[in-house]
This record gives sequence, structure tokens and C-alpha cells, in this order.
Amino acid sequence: MAKVRVGFIGTGYIEYREMLEKEDLDALYICIPPFTHNDQEVIAANKRINLFIEKPLTLDINKACQINKVIQEKGIISSVGYVYRYSDIVNKVREEINGKKIAMLLGYYLCPMRDIYWWRVKGQSGGQIVEQTTHLFDLARYFIGEVDKVYTQAFQGLMEDVKNYTIDDASCVTLRFKSSTIGNISSACTLSQGRDWGINLIGRGFRIDLLLSSHLLKITNGGKKEMLMKIDPYQAENEAFIRAIKEGNPKYIRSSYADALKTLKLTLAANISLEEKRVITLEEELKLI
Repeated sequence: MAKVRVGFIGTGYIEYREMLEKEDLDALYICIPPFTHNDQEVIAANKRINLFIEKPLTLDINKACQINKVIQEKGIISSVGYVYRYSDIVNKVREEINGKKIAMLLGYYLCPMRDIYWWRVKGQSGGQIVEQTTHLFDLARYFIGEVDKVYTQAFQGLMEDVKNYTIDDASCVTLRFKSSTIGNISSACTLSQGRDWGINLIGRGFRIDLLLSSHLLKITNGGKKEMLMKIDPYQAENEAFIRAIKEGNPKYIRSSYADALKTLKLTLAANISLEEKRVITLEEELKLI
């Protein structure tokens, strides 16, 4: 049998406004650095084009609120790239803690500095908290609910030989959830090799270790259970977005723009706490929606 080669040919553009003017699109993937968000989402939403947007949404909270308003007004389907919400081991954690009180959440993201020019510039990436560890802040909300208060401390001085480096070497963000659960999410980007990230949940008589970098879940609750990730969350995330569009039903989306906006506000609040050296109360100071 002869081999059949299947390919897709598209039109290339160097200017997004030209593309949005000329093309009749059902959906648009916006996967750009945080500081480059301009009017892409607003133009597309006004044309009723369904949107997949990579995290973080932007570094400008007012712009994000404007985009969210247009998305809601036009009634389009939106999905944001918080990919772990589609992981089987993550949703096993949600099932395991359902109805249980969580005393403490501990998150960590430890890795080398990314070799991308804008990533190490805080004014362009938002820093590790906003650009990378945002996945863990999002899962904290996914597991526990909304955060009431946030306080951040950070360390700098280990990477002074790196050109145009303005982010934190390490940070610790203390969280107080509305449920009274306490938490801490720590980040560091100073390693020479290796990456390690995950979340630990502690309650009465049980401990859950979500080892995301190892694709492994450990549950200690009188006995011990382990579960390896079997579902590719990236594929599941895209399949959910496409299915939602085909059926005109957003129920398959686990992170809409409106929900992701809450994670953005949380991570930006962590940065504000660091800059102003004080505890930030989200609902009062950032008008969390």
C-alpha cells in the first residue's frame, strides 16, 4: 500500500490585524509573550472568533478586564492554557479532597533560568511567579478556592552576572484562603540543571503529594496509593476547546478567560506585596471578580 502524506497549507502573516481582517476564522490561538498583548483578543472577540489564550493573560490587569468584558458581551468560547486542569492525576486530587478540610497547601517550582531574553526581564514576563509558577497558583485555586490574603518575600543577588536580569532568584508567597486553609508557594530559577515542581496537600490523617514534574500522584491515608499520569493534558486541553466550539457548549472548558483572570490577579497581587512589603487583601484592593 502506497503511503499517503497529509499536510496542511496555511497563509502566513506578519501582521495579526491583516490576518484578522482577511481570514474567516472559527477559532484563534494566541500564544505570545505576556508583554505583547495589545488588541489581539478584543479584535478577535468583536468578530466572534473563539479564543484559546496561553497564560499569563497579560501583565496589565485593566487590559485583562477589558478583554474579559468583550468576551462576555460577545458570548464566545474562551480557554486559557492552564493545562494541568486537564490532567487525570490533578482531577484525582480534586476527587480525593472533595468534602475534606485542607489545613495546608505547599507548592514549589524549582528550575534553571529560561534562556529567553524577555523571561528574565520582570517588566516583560512578570517574573517567575506570574509567568511560570502561575500554574501552581491556578491549581491552588482549583483545589482550595479563592485566596483572601497574600504576602511575598524574595531573594536576589545570585545572578548578577546575567545580562538584563531583573527577576527574583527565589520567592516565597504565603497564602490565606477564604476557607482558612494556609499555604505557601515557593519559586526559584537558579538551578544549573533539573526541574522539580508540584503541590503537597495536608489534612487530618492524610497527605497528598502531586509530583507534577514526575507525572506522579502519591496519596497517604492510612495506606499508600500511587497513580501515574496516563492522559496527555495538552491533547485533552485542545480536544476540549475544539469540542466546545463544535458543539457551541463551553462546559468542556476548565479554565475560561474569566476564571484565569482570577489567577492573574492573584499572581499580580503577589508581586505588589513584594514591591510594597505588605500583606495584600485581594477582594478589597484588587476588586477580585
